[in-house]
Amino acid sequence: MTGRRRWRGPLRLLPAQEWSRQEPTWRAARPQLIEAALARATARPSGNWYVLCASRELPPGRPLGRTVAGVEVVAWRRQDGATAAGPGACPHLGAPLCQSPVVDGTLVCPWHGLTLTRRGGPGWEPFPVHDDGVLVWVRLDDAGGESPLPAPRVPRRPRPEVSVAAVTTVVGTCEPQDVIANRLDPWHGAWFHPYAFTRLTVVAEPDPDEGDRFVVEVAYRVGGRAAVPVRASFTAPEPRTLVMHILDGEGATSVVETHATPLTGPPARVPRTAVIEAVIATSRRPGFAVARAAAPLLRPLMRRAAARLWRDDLAYAERRWQLRGQGRFPGTT
Repeated sequence: MTGRRRWRGPLRLLPAQEWSRQEPTWRAARPQLIEAALARATARPSGNWYVLCASRELPPGRPLGRTVAGVEVVAWRRQDGATAAGPGACPHLGAPLCQSPVVDGTLVCPWHGLTLTRRGGPGWEPFPVHDDGVLVWVRLDDAGGESPLPAPRVPRRPRPEVSVAAVTTVVGTCEPQDVIANRLDPWHGAWFHPYAFTRLTVVAEPDPDEGDRFVVEVAYRVGGRAAVPVRASFTAPEPRTLVMHILDGEGATSVVETHATPLTGPPARVPRTAVIEAVIATSRRPGFAVARAAAPLLRPLMRRAAARLWRDDLAYAERRWQLRGQGRFPGTT
Protein backbone atom coordinates (compact mmCIF):
# COMPACT_ATOMS: atom_id res chain seq x y z
CA MET A 1 0.00 0.00 0.00
CA THR A 2 2.30 2.71 -1.32
CA GLY A 3 2.01 6.18 0.19
CA ARG A 4 0.18 5.06 3.29
CA ARG A 5 1.86 5.08 6.66
CA ARG A 6 1.73 1.76 8.40
CA TRP A 7 -0.17 1.91 11.68
CA ARG A 8 1.88 0.85 14.68
CA GLY A 9 0.32 0.16 18.04
CA PRO A 10 1.90 1.28 21.32
CA LEU A 11 2.44 -2.23 22.73
CA ARG A 12 5.70 -4.13 22.44
CA LEU A 13 6.28 -7.80 23.24
CA LEU A 14 9.47 -7.88 25.29
CA PRO A 15 11.63 -10.94 25.91
CA ALA A 16 10.81 -12.72 29.13
CA GLN A 17 13.11 -11.79 32.01
CA GLU A 18 13.25 -13.11 35.54
CA TRP A 19 13.01 -10.42 38.23
CA SER A 20 16.22 -11.58 39.94
CA ARG A 21 18.21 -11.53 36.68
CA GLN A 22 17.66 -7.90 35.76
CA GLU A 23 20.58 -5.52 36.03
CA PRO A 24 21.13 -4.37 39.65
CA THR A 25 20.74 -0.61 40.14
CA TRP A 26 22.06 -0.13 43.67
CA ARG A 27 25.42 1.23 42.56
CA ALA A 28 23.78 3.88 40.38
CA ALA A 29 21.23 4.84 43.08
CA ARG A 30 23.79 6.77 45.09
CA PRO A 31 22.37 8.13 48.37
CA GLN A 32 24.48 11.27 48.10
CA LEU A 33 23.09 12.06 44.62
CA ILE A 34 19.49 11.58 45.77
CA GLU A 35 20.05 13.67 48.90
CA ALA A 36 21.69 16.47 46.91
CA ALA A 37 18.74 16.58 44.48
CA LEU A 38 16.35 16.60 47.45
CA ALA A 39 18.26 19.45 49.12
CA ARG A 40 17.97 21.56 45.97
CA ALA A 41 14.25 20.80 45.69
CA THR A 42 13.49 21.71 49.31
CA ALA A 43 15.39 24.99 48.89
CA ARG A 44 13.12 26.14 46.07
CA PRO A 45 10.27 28.52 46.99
CA SER A 46 6.72 27.27 47.34
CA GLY A 47 5.20 30.66 48.15
CA ASN A 48 3.38 28.87 51.04
CA TRP A 49 1.03 27.05 48.62
CA TYR A 50 -0.22 23.57 49.52
CA VAL A 51 -2.36 21.21 47.45
CA LEU A 52 -5.63 20.80 49.32
CA CYS A 53 -7.63 18.37 47.18
CA ALA A 54 -8.76 17.46 43.69
CA SER A 55 -11.01 20.01 42.02
CA ARG A 56 -13.63 17.28 41.60
CA GLU A 57 -13.72 16.80 45.38
CA LEU A 58 -15.26 20.25 45.74
CA PRO A 59 -18.71 20.15 44.14
CA PRO A 60 -21.14 23.06 44.38
CA GLY A 61 -23.20 23.26 47.57
CA ARG A 62 -20.98 21.16 49.84
CA PRO A 63 -17.90 22.34 51.78
CA LEU A 64 -14.78 20.28 52.28
CA GLY A 65 -12.68 20.21 55.43
CA ARG A 66 -9.02 19.22 55.65
CA THR A 67 -6.15 19.79 58.05
CA VAL A 68 -3.02 21.03 56.25
CA ALA A 69 0.27 21.58 58.09
CA GLY A 70 -1.69 21.48 61.35
CA VAL A 71 -4.12 24.16 60.15
CA GLU A 72 -7.83 23.35 59.95
CA VAL A 73 -9.10 24.46 56.53
CA VAL A 74 -12.56 24.66 54.98
CA ALA A 75 -13.19 25.23 51.28
CA TRP A 76 -16.32 25.60 49.17
CA ARG A 77 -17.56 26.84 45.80
CA ARG A 78 -19.28 30.16 45.36
CA GLN A 79 -22.28 30.68 43.10
CA ASP A 80 -20.02 31.57 40.17
CA GLY A 81 -18.09 28.30 40.58
CA ALA A 82 -14.98 29.96 42.00
CA THR A 83 -13.39 28.52 45.14
CA ALA A 84 -13.21 30.10 48.59
CA ALA A 85 -11.28 28.86 51.63
CA GLY A 86 -10.46 29.85 55.19
CA PRO A 87 -9.98 28.60 58.75
CA GLY A 88 -12.07 25.54 59.47
CA ALA A 89 -13.28 26.61 62.92
CA CYS A 90 -16.05 29.16 63.36
CA PRO A 91 -14.63 32.28 65.09
CA HIS A 92 -17.69 32.46 67.34
CA LEU A 93 -17.53 29.21 69.35
CA GLY A 94 -15.36 26.94 67.22
CA ALA A 95 -18.00 25.00 65.28
CA PRO A 96 -16.60 22.79 62.48
CA LEU A 97 -17.33 24.81 59.38
CA CYS A 98 -16.94 21.76 57.15
CA GLN A 99 -20.42 20.79 58.39
CA SER A 100 -21.93 24.11 57.32
CA PRO A 101 -24.47 24.40 54.50
CA VAL A 102 -23.58 26.58 51.53
CA VAL A 103 -26.40 29.06 50.90
CA ASP A 104 -26.23 31.32 47.84
CA GLY A 105 -22.49 30.77 47.66
CA THR A 106 -21.82 31.69 51.30
CA LEU A 107 -20.98 29.47 54.26
CA VAL A 108 -23.54 29.50 57.10
CA CYS A 109 -22.42 28.14 60.46
CA PRO A 110 -25.04 25.61 61.63
CA TRP A 111 -24.54 26.44 65.31
CA HIS A 112 -25.61 30.08 65.37
CA GLY A 113 -26.02 31.21 61.74
CA LEU A 114 -22.82 33.24 61.32
CA THR A 115 -22.41 33.89 57.58
CA LEU A 116 -18.94 33.78 56.03
CA THR A 117 -18.05 34.84 52.49
CA ARG A 118 -14.92 34.84 50.33
CA ARG A 119 -14.23 38.31 51.78
CA GLY A 120 -14.37 37.02 55.35
CA GLY A 121 -16.58 37.59 58.36
CA PRO A 122 -16.40 38.79 61.97
CA GLY A 123 -13.08 37.50 63.30
CA TRP A 124 -12.58 35.29 60.25
CA GLU A 125 -10.04 36.00 57.48
CA PRO A 126 -10.10 33.88 54.29
CA PHE A 127 -7.06 32.10 52.89
CA PRO A 128 -5.83 32.72 49.34
CA VAL A 129 -6.99 29.80 47.19
CA HIS A 130 -6.27 28.69 43.63
CA ASP A 131 -8.22 26.17 41.55
CA ASP A 132 -6.26 25.15 38.44
CA GLY A 133 -9.01 22.86 37.12
CA VAL A 134 -7.33 19.67 38.36
CA LEU A 135 -6.24 20.57 41.90
CA VAL A 136 -7.24 23.10 44.55
CA TRP A 137 -4.36 24.88 46.32
CA VAL A 138 -4.50 26.92 49.52
CA ARG A 139 -1.91 29.42 50.74
CA LEU A 140 -1.03 29.21 54.42
CA ASP A 141 1.49 31.94 55.15
CA ASP A 142 1.81 31.26 58.88
CA ALA A 143 2.47 27.55 58.29
CA GLY A 144 4.76 28.01 55.30
CA GLY A 145 6.86 30.81 56.69
CA GLU A 146 8.15 31.88 53.26
CA SER A 147 7.62 35.02 51.24
CA PRO A 148 4.17 34.50 49.72
CA LEU A 149 3.64 34.13 45.99
CA PRO A 150 0.44 35.30 44.26
CA ALA A 151 -0.17 31.84 42.74
CA PRO A 152 1.26 28.32 43.03
CA ARG A 153 3.81 26.99 40.57
CA VAL A 154 1.45 24.81 38.52
CA PRO A 155 3.44 22.49 36.22
CA ARG A 156 3.00 22.56 32.45
CA ARG A 157 0.15 20.23 31.46
CA PRO A 158 -1.71 18.99 28.38
CA ARG A 159 -4.75 21.08 27.49
CA PRO A 160 -7.96 19.93 29.25
CA GLU A 161 -9.82 19.43 25.97
CA VAL A 162 -7.28 16.79 24.80
CA SER A 163 -6.56 15.01 28.10
CA VAL A 164 -8.07 12.93 30.90
CA ALA A 165 -7.17 13.79 34.51
CA ALA A 166 -7.48 11.57 37.57
CA VAL A 167 -6.38 12.40 41.13
CA THR A 168 -5.47 9.84 43.79
CA THR A 169 -4.95 10.61 47.49
CA VAL A 170 -3.21 8.32 49.97
CA VAL A 171 -1.87 9.11 53.45
CA GLY A 172 1.26 7.86 55.16
CA THR A 173 3.33 8.28 58.31
CA CYS A 174 6.22 10.35 57.01
CA GLU A 175 7.15 13.89 56.02
CA PRO A 176 6.86 15.49 52.56
CA GLN A 177 10.60 15.19 51.99
CA ASP A 178 10.34 11.40 52.28
CA VAL A 179 7.74 11.33 49.50
CA ILE A 180 9.83 13.54 47.24
CA ALA A 181 12.95 11.47 47.97
CA ASN A 182 11.07 8.39 46.82
CA ARG A 183 10.37 10.02 43.48
CA LEU A 184 13.99 11.23 43.21
CA ASP A 185 15.04 7.57 43.21
CA PRO A 186 13.85 6.28 39.81
CA TRP A 187 16.26 3.31 40.05
CA HIS A 188 13.89 1.41 42.34
CA GLY A 189 11.08 1.27 39.76
CA ALA A 190 11.64 -2.08 38.03
CA TRP A 191 12.86 -3.78 41.22
CA PHE A 192 10.21 -2.51 43.65
CA HIS A 193 7.30 -2.38 41.14
CA PRO A 194 7.93 -5.32 38.77
CA TYR A 195 4.20 -5.59 38.06
CA ALA A 196 4.26 -2.06 36.59
CA PHE A 197 7.74 -1.37 35.15
CA THR A 198 10.49 -3.18 33.30
CA ARG A 199 13.61 -2.32 31.30
CA LEU A 200 14.19 0.86 33.32
CA THR A 201 17.36 2.80 32.56
CA VAL A 202 18.35 6.21 33.93
CA VAL A 203 19.89 7.97 30.93
CA ALA A 204 20.48 11.38 32.55
CA GLU A 205 21.05 12.39 36.17
CA PRO A 206 20.32 15.78 37.78
CA ASP A 207 22.61 18.64 36.79
CA PRO A 208 21.69 22.01 38.35
CA ASP A 209 23.26 23.80 35.37
CA GLU A 210 21.18 21.86 32.84
CA GLY A 211 17.67 21.71 34.29
CA ASP A 212 18.32 19.50 37.35
CA ARG A 213 16.26 16.56 36.15
CA PHE A 214 16.33 12.80 35.77
CA VAL A 215 15.60 11.28 32.36
CA VAL A 216 14.64 7.62 32.20
CA GLU A 217 13.70 5.07 29.59
CA VAL A 218 11.20 2.54 30.88
CA ALA A 219 8.53 0.16 29.67
CA TYR A 220 5.14 0.23 31.41
CA ARG A 221 3.78 -3.27 31.78
CA VAL A 222 0.30 -3.95 30.41
CA GLY A 223 0.22 -7.69 31.01
CA GLY A 224 2.56 -10.62 30.58
CA ARG A 225 5.33 -9.63 28.15
CA ALA A 226 3.33 -6.73 26.71
CA ALA A 227 4.63 -3.27 27.63
CA VAL A 228 4.64 0.35 26.44
CA PRO A 229 8.13 1.91 26.17
CA VAL A 230 8.50 5.63 26.93
CA ARG A 231 11.11 8.23 27.76
CA ALA A 232 10.27 10.42 30.76
CA SER A 233 11.78 13.21 32.84
CA PHE A 234 11.47 13.86 36.58
CA THR A 235 11.81 17.36 38.05
CA ALA A 236 11.08 18.95 41.43
CA PRO A 237 9.87 22.52 40.82
CA GLU A 238 9.21 23.19 44.50
CA PRO A 239 9.70 21.49 47.90
CA ARG A 240 6.53 19.40 47.90
CA THR A 241 6.09 18.56 44.22
CA LEU A 242 7.69 16.08 41.84
CA VAL A 243 6.61 16.13 38.18
CA MET A 244 7.05 13.40 35.57
CA HIS A 245 6.70 14.44 31.92
CA ILE A 246 6.44 11.82 29.17
CA LEU A 247 8.94 13.09 26.61
CA ASP A 248 8.66 10.44 23.92
CA GLY A 249 6.62 7.35 23.18
CA GLU A 250 2.97 6.64 23.78
CA GLY A 251 1.27 9.44 25.68
CA ALA A 252 3.97 12.01 24.96
CA THR A 253 3.33 15.28 26.87
CA SER A 254 1.28 13.42 29.52
CA VAL A 255 2.10 14.44 33.09
CA VAL A 256 2.12 12.81 36.52
CA GLU A 257 2.28 15.30 39.39
CA THR A 258 3.09 14.00 42.86
CA HIS A 259 2.25 16.52 45.59
CA ALA A 260 3.19 15.87 49.21
CA THR A 261 0.91 17.82 51.56
CA PRO A 262 1.78 17.72 55.27
CA LEU A 263 -1.27 17.12 57.43
CA THR A 264 0.45 17.58 60.77
CA GLY A 265 2.31 20.71 61.74
CA PRO A 266 5.74 20.89 63.35
CA PRO A 267 6.70 19.62 65.74
CA ALA A 268 4.80 16.35 65.26
CA ARG A 269 6.00 13.21 66.97
CA VAL A 270 4.22 11.14 64.33
CA PRO A 271 3.96 13.15 61.09
CA ARG A 272 1.26 12.45 58.54
CA THR A 273 1.52 13.37 54.87
CA ALA A 274 -1.06 13.16 52.11
CA VAL A 275 0.24 12.11 48.71
CA ILE A 276 -2.03 13.79 46.17
CA GLU A 277 -1.11 12.51 42.73
CA ALA A 278 -2.62 13.92 39.55
CA VAL A 279 -2.28 11.95 36.32
CA ILE A 280 -3.06 14.06 33.24
CA ALA A 281 -3.00 11.66 30.30
CA THR A 282 -3.12 12.48 26.62
CA SER A 283 -2.28 10.87 23.29
CA ARG A 284 -1.86 11.94 19.69
CA ARG A 285 -3.68 8.83 18.49
CA PRO A 286 -7.11 9.51 16.96
CA GLY A 287 -8.61 6.78 19.12
CA PHE A 288 -7.85 8.75 22.29
CA ALA A 289 -11.08 10.67 21.68
CA VAL A 290 -12.88 7.47 22.63
CA ALA A 291 -10.92 7.31 25.89
CA ARG A 292 -11.86 10.91 26.66
CA ALA A 293 -15.52 10.10 26.06
CA ALA A 294 -15.17 7.20 28.49
CA ALA A 295 -13.37 9.33 31.10
CA PRO A 296 -15.87 8.57 33.91
CA LEU A 297 -15.05 4.87 33.48
CA LEU A 298 -11.35 5.45 32.90
CA ARG A 299 -10.65 7.61 35.98
CA PRO A 300 -11.32 4.86 38.56
CA LEU A 301 -8.87 2.58 36.71
CA MET A 302 -6.24 5.33 36.69
CA ARG A 303 -6.75 5.94 40.41
CA ARG A 304 -6.54 2.23 41.17
CA ALA A 305 -3.22 1.89 39.33
CA ALA A 306 -1.77 4.91 41.16
CA ALA A 307 -2.98 3.65 44.53
CA ARG A 308 -1.31 0.27 43.95
CA LEU A 309 2.03 1.93 43.25
CA TRP A 310 1.71 4.17 46.28
CA ARG A 311 0.89 1.23 48.52
CA ASP A 312 4.52 0.20 47.97
CA ASP A 313 6.05 3.67 47.70
CA LEU A 314 4.54 4.80 50.99
CA ALA A 315 6.25 1.84 52.63
CA TYR A 316 9.50 3.21 51.13
CA ALA A 317 8.77 6.75 52.36
CA GLU A 318 7.69 5.61 55.82
CA ARG A 319 10.78 3.46 56.18
CA ARG A 320 12.95 6.41 55.17
CA TRP A 321 11.31 8.56 57.86
CA GLN A 322 11.88 5.87 60.49
CA LEU A 323 15.56 5.54 59.58
CA ARG A 324 16.06 9.30 59.61
CA GLY A 325 14.63 9.40 63.12
CA GLN A 326 17.18 6.81 64.16
CA GLY A 327 20.05 8.70 62.53
CA ARG A 328 20.59 5.86 60.06
CA PHE A 329 19.90 7.65 56.76
CA PRO A 330 21.19 8.10 54.12
CA GLY A 331 23.21 4.95 53.67
CA THR A 332 26.80 4.77 52.58
CA THR A 333 26.89 1.28 51.04
